[in-house]
Amino acid sequence: MTRPRLPFLRVATRLAATLAAVTGMLLATTPPASAAVPSGRYVALGDSYTAGPLIPSQVDLNCLRSNRNYPSLVAGSANSSSFADVSCSGATTNDILNSGSGQLGITVPPQLNAVTSGTALVTVQIGGNDIGFSSIMTTCAEDSLSSPLGSPCKDRYTAGGSDQLRARIDATAPKVTAVLQAVRAAAPNARVVVLGYPAILPDTGNGCWPVVPIAYQDVPYLRGVQKSLNAMLAGVAAANNAGYADVYTPSIGHDACKSKSTRWVEGLVPQNAAAPFHPNAAGEQGMASALLARLNG
Repeated sequence: MTRPRLPFLRVATRLAATLAAVTGMLLATTPPASAAVPSGRYVALGDSYTAGPLIPSQVDLNCLRSNRNYPSLVAGSANSSSFADVSCSGATTNDILNSGSGQLGITVPPQLNAVTSGTALVTVQIGGNDIGFSSIMTTCAEDSLSSPLGSPCKDRYTAGGSDQLRARIDATAPKVTAVLQAVRAAAPNARVVVLGYPAILPDTGNGCWPVVPIAYQDVPYLRGVQKSLNAMLAGVAAANNAGYADVYTPSIGHDACKSKSTRWVEGLVPQNAAAPFHPNAAGEQGMASALLARLNG
């Protein structure tokens, strides 16, 4: 399968000039505290929100993976006996179960291959690319240029009376189920935890166009879509004997509209080292802390 490439170069070239014409466009972290999490083999599966694209230091350019992402922080805190982070930017549920290709076009084995029978902990953060995260953000950003105070994105995705994005979330649920069942079969005794996604947009209000170029009336709609995605992931986790780590709640107040020093997720033009619309190092640390809290809960 050909893996979708991250949108940051395409988004920047298509939107930045136009946004600049409308208005001016607008990390050191410490490890989380030690936690009593499984200290055996830890395997991290996931997409770019797990991998940490463009966060220094990048240790796998094909998958745009950082050594400061939340799996690395958790593994260090837990003193894991062995650690395999096979998360890859652009990954879908299919890339966990089957071979794909990374950002450089190099073949990536199924992420599931890293899960062994003796694995003690598996974390899974997947589903965003299955619903088309990159294309949604690109489309909604472009649509906002024509109607920044309106709801052009919502109008697009709900045309005809049905919500296409909610339908995509429903269609992704059995795919996440298949991933969790495959993980359980590969590591019957492992503790398995599914992570949701942190807030990109403010939890209330109408956003901050053009810093985050989503039209004002589209912000509540997309916020609802993200919450529905997280709710689906939580439900699938519960139905498959897996834990769920809520990273959305602790990320409230750290969305892409906040200041450089406060945000966990970057906007179209990052002010911290990260890909557009992706977590920065503070966001990865925030997710690590939420995961550790869940593992200790």
